[in-house]
Amino acid sequence: YTPRNISKYYAVYTFIDFSQLSFSPPLPPSQGGKKGKKAAGEKGKGGKGVGGAGRMNGHYQENGMENLMLFEVVKMGKSAMQSVVDDWIEAYKNDRDMALLDLINFFIQCSGCKGVVSGEMFRNMQNSEIIRRMTEEFDEDSGDYPLTMAGPLWKKFKGSFCEFIAVLVRQCQYSIIYDEYLMDTVISLLTGLSDSQVRAFRHTSTLAAMKLMTALVNVALNLSINMDNTQRQYETERNKNVAKRANDRLELLLQKRKELQENQDEIENMMNAIFKGVFVHRYRDAIAEIRAITIEEIGMWMKLYSDAFLNDSYLKYVGWTMHDKQGEVRLKCLTALQGLYYNRELNTRLELFTSRFKDRIVSMTLDKEYDVAVQAIKLLTLVLHSTDEVLSPEDCESVYHLVYSAHRPVAIAAGEFLFKKLFSTREPEEEGAPKRRGRQSPNANLIKTTVFFFLESELHEHAAYLVDSLWESGADLLKDWECMTSLLLDDPVPGEEALTDRQETALIEIMLCTVRQAAECHPPVGRGTGKRVMTAKEKKTQLDDRTRMTELFAVTLPPLLAKYSIDTEKVTNLLQLPQFFDLDIYTTGRLEKHLEALLRQIREIVEKHTDIEVLEVCSKTYHALCNDEFTIFNRVDIARSQLLDEMVDKFNRLLEDFLQEGEEPDDDDAYQVLSTLKRITAFHNAHDLSQWDLFSSNFKLLNTGIENGDMPEQIVVHALQCTHYVVLWHLAKVSEGSHRKEELVSLRKQMRMFCLMCQRYLTNVNTTVKEQAFTILCDVLLVFSHQMVSGGREQLEPLVYSPDDSLQTELLSFILHHVFIDQDDDNCSTDGQQDDEAAKIEALHKRRNLLAAYCKLIIYNVVEMNTGADIFKQYMRYYNDYGDIIKETMSKTRQIDKIQCAKTLILSLQQLFHEMLSELGTGFDRSSSAFCGIKELARRFSLTFGLDQVKTRDAIAMLHKDGIEFAFKEPSPQGEGNPPLHLAFLDILSEFSSKLMRQDKRTVHMYLERFMTFQMALQRDDCWLPLISYRNSLQAGGDDDTMSVVSGYSSRGSSVRSKKTKAATPTATVAAAKRKLPEAEDSSSSSTDMSWQHQSMQTPVMMPSPHLTSTMMRGPGDMREEAKRGRDDNSLSPLSFSFFLFFLLSLSLFFLLSLPLSPSLSLPLSPSLSLSTRRGTGLMEEDEEPIVEDVMMSSEGRMEDLNEGMDFDTMDIDLPPSKNRRERSELKPDYFDPGSIMDESVSNSSLLLNHYYFIVILFLIHTPCSK
Repeated sequence: YTPRNISKYYAVYTFIDFSQLSFSPPLPPSQGGKKGKKAAGEKGKGGKGVGGAGRMNGHYQENGMENLMLFEVVKMGKSAMQSVVDDWIEAYKNDRDMALLDLINFFIQCSGCKGVVSGEMFRNMQNSEIIRRMTEEFDEDSGDYPLTMAGPLWKKFKGSFCEFIAVLVRQCQYSIIYDEYLMDTVISLLTGLSDSQVRAFRHTSTLAAMKLMTALVNVALNLSINMDNTQRQYETERNKNVAKRANDRLELLLQKRKELQENQDEIENMMNAIFKGVFVHRYRDAIAEIRAITIEEIGMWMKLYSDAFLNDSYLKYVGWTMHDKQGEVRLKCLTALQGLYYNRELNTRLELFTSRFKDRIVSMTLDKEYDVAVQAIKLLTLVLHSTDEVLSPEDCESVYHLVYSAHRPVAIAAGEFLFKKLFSTREPEEEGAPKRRGRQSPNANLIKTTVFFFLESELHEHAAYLVDSLWESGADLLKDWECMTSLLLDDPVPGEEALTDRQETALIEIMLCTVRQAAECHPPVGRGTGKRVMTAKEKKTQLDDRTRMTELFAVTLPPLLAKYSIDTEKVTNLLQLPQFFDLDIYTTGRLEKHLEALLRQIREIVEKHTDIEVLEVCSKTYHALCNDEFTIFNRVDIARSQLLDEMVDKFNRLLEDFLQEGEEPDDDDAYQVLSTLKRITAFHNAHDLSQWDLFSSNFKLLNTGIENGDMPEQIVVHALQCTHYVVLWHLAKVSEGSHRKEELVSLRKQMRMFCLMCQRYLTNVNTTVKEQAFTILCDVLLVFSHQMVSGGREQLEPLVYSPDDSLQTELLSFILHHVFIDQDDDNCSTDGQQDDEAAKIEALHKRRNLLAAYCKLIIYNVVEMNTGADIFKQYMRYYNDYGDIIKETMSKTRQIDKIQCAKTLILSLQQLFHEMLSELGTGFDRSSSAFCGIKELARRFSLTFGLDQVKTRDAIAMLHKDGIEFAFKEPSPQGEGNPPLHLAFLDILSEFSSKLMRQDKRTVHMYLERFMTFQMALQRDDCWLPLISYRNSLQAGGDDDTMSVVSGYSSRGSSVRSKKTKAATPTATVAAAKRKLPEAEDSSSSSTDMSWQHQSMQTPVMMPSPHLTSTMMRGPGDMREEAKRGRDDNSLSPLSFSFFLFFLLSLSLFFLLSLPLSPSLSLPLSPSLSLSTRRGTGLMEEDEEPIVEDVMMSSEGRMEDLNEGMDFDTMDIDLPPSKNRRERSELKPDYFDPGSIMDESVSNSSLLLNHYYFIVILFLIHTPCSK
């Protein structure tokens, strides 16, 4: 670093790419009257000063080569910080001015400033003057500085920067720090920088000052310890006898204590200067990062030197800042307090703070920032750990319910709090006594407490969330399955209260959740953060837990099932346990007899229960046990086959008696058939029952129900479901095996017969049956759609089934009559449960499933996409119930076919328009709620197209085409001269005009005029307002080149508004202007290639009306080319050509008459305007550029004059994030807004223009075509 030690850093120096050392681009040369900066070699001139010989810009020179600056050494981070600081200290001892100047430049450069403090500035200028000069040296084009820059190098820089300050103070703590020069200068500089308006200075200096303060706190702590030791030695020596007392030693100890006291006083003065000069102002800085730094460091001070800082005078700052608006700052407050509450010895000093700010900490457990909420809960856990009396029951309850939070870190923190509060009172076990197990174990009462808490929370379906929250803090308790089974099976000891039925149910549910958590090792649904790779230790724990749970429950599950066999809820949970077993244990542990007992219990449960949930769980349990990878497969498969044989035989026997002709089946026969059918259907869901040929019997049952019409609804529902499973299992068998023709023909026949049967049941009088038939039919149509042959399954093509038009109509009619209904209408069919909120929610959920089933048919092209129009038109009316489903359907259909989706959307609006006409008649009010609702729906549809106009260009254009054709399709019933019947639809169509690209607006406008007659363009009555508004929406910024030209010259003008940039040359401006028009013309001509534009129309053709600004902006050459192109394209008639000539005449007359009336044109723009009028050219001439520059420069000067008189105190002035001068200048008011120029001119001459147009139109009407 120094010339003497340059060899130490030369190795690092030779490998540095100096092109990467500059972290911001160089500043452009200063202009506008400010004093320019000197070149790099000029700043050190003008005297030796502090720099002296051999230095340039305050940096050491050797052999003409500049050595690494201190900032570069710290930034690279390749050298040990200890050696860097030692070298600086040595340089300081040799020449403290030089070394201190380097240290000052180090802080300046760490702030991102390009300026360098020279020796002359250091000697002759105050800190405030130096800071002001350095502020001027900042790069205006970048708002980044080292502490905020991205990249691995800059991420390490902050740590190196803080380490340098800490090591510097540590190495100087015995001598240099007390020289009343180094620290005074550094503290004064950092205090001044921390009060700067520049964020980079303020941020960097605050961090440096806070780290400096922390280092001084460590020094003060060491001094305090040394003073205590010295005082103790002095007391010991003084208490000796006079004969043994060493007076010289007493003198030395007194001198040492005095010296330590002086040093401590000096350190305290330094800390007070930093605290009052920096912390007190910056803990409420406008920047959250700065506030966070101060709070983090004050927490360190109170933790390191609690005797001096842990009092209410300093704690109040942390308490106040807990109300900060930024989560980052609140988080630092909580982490600072955690370090204090963790030390129990400090609790007595925190009592007043705890009582004052406890409520705030409790409320922060519900913070919107999850990280803050987690740390708040952890802080309360530390408070609870220190003392139980601080938190009230209400405070604890506010944390308890967070164990059910969907955010897992919050839930785990709350679970730890709950475990500390409720389960920390474990009974101590006596040493030497045998370990108590089962019901007598210490965990028994804790498990009961868990059950009580779960029941009191009244969140019955969230046991998995509670278990997951307690898993990390109480896994040993939750995995004590032996104690849980003992509480369920064993009788209570005398004096012990037995569990109630509700408590037993809750305990079984918790036990199931703990088994699932241990076996699967992932959180419940809704709380997971994605799949996580388990460590080797976690995998071993998982295997051990599965082995232990299998060994235990293989023995205890059969008696548990036998005890609770008639309780539906308990049995449902207990039967799920075998799904998590390690089935090898049955063989390796010689537990076959317990397997036989389990199979017997499952069989008895199947025979006893008819509840669908119980039967489905039994089916899944058989499926889990029937795994051919394990040796128990044959044993379980035999038991399953015997059970199914008996059920199918019984069903066929009962069905034959039930369907006998001439006999009326009684309720008992119907119940027997239904219960057996339920069991078969539940097992057919998970097991292949194809060998029993259930299709024939079920189809016969369904056909009888259609013919007689008196079949019980539940029998029909389960028969439909069972037949559905038969078809699906048959398809799975055909897909996996050899595709024989007989199999395909048989399956095709079954599928079509079943679809026809479901279609017939769509007209059933029972709503439940119709809903079941509709759902199954949608599933079958989706499975057997054209997509089943994808993925190399072309051999299944004979099975593809597409619904005919009648079936599509019936499906759509079902949706319209059973889904899009009012809540009150649906309540009438809920058997008097209209007051039951749960029934309403269940009915809504069922309707949503029906709509989703049909929407899947639209998405996968099973039904025609245009059938979705009847769905889309309900988007606004049923937005709360089905808005998400309809919106997703629109999004998916747009991905499939954008144009067809647009046609479907416009069709839905047309249908609503027809319905409104049939309801309100042709003379409806366009302010009516019905019409406004359609227009609002169109606006919502428009928003779904997004912001990318290129992707949706064709779709939007087709939408406008269909809308225009619909608007002019029906003539007026009142005869000629009246608007078309659907003309008001154009008002709805205008909601999509903003989605058209500029060139497409012109094309659509031309297409619109094909349907318009000449008289239509002249109409101004209210009934023609939709046409007028639609034309205006197409012409707004779309049919002329003015907007692009005006924005082009104004943006070019804005590029020269800064005094520091060179004015653009006139030739460049003219060239840019000339490049503008051909681009616009090319883009507009390219839009005419749309296919539908060339369709032959039988409507009168009207020439596009010329536009005022586009004519004014073009030169004579462009006008001639456009006139020629118009003659070639449109074949203008003599009347049209005469109209064109007279329009040009009227335009010229308009400008001649309006110029004297416009003050906005006569005052600031008179020179250029008169020049352009004399030369006969437009506003694209180069004369405009100097005027724009003069106006903006003068306005900028006025703004600077205003700013100079303002005092912003410590207001934050953020450097803009990488904006060039052109972008920044565009933030200023546009003094050449076309609207502001033309408003008054148009208002003064509008009356004259109207009269003149009227005269020209009358002349054209009465002029013969021959003229």
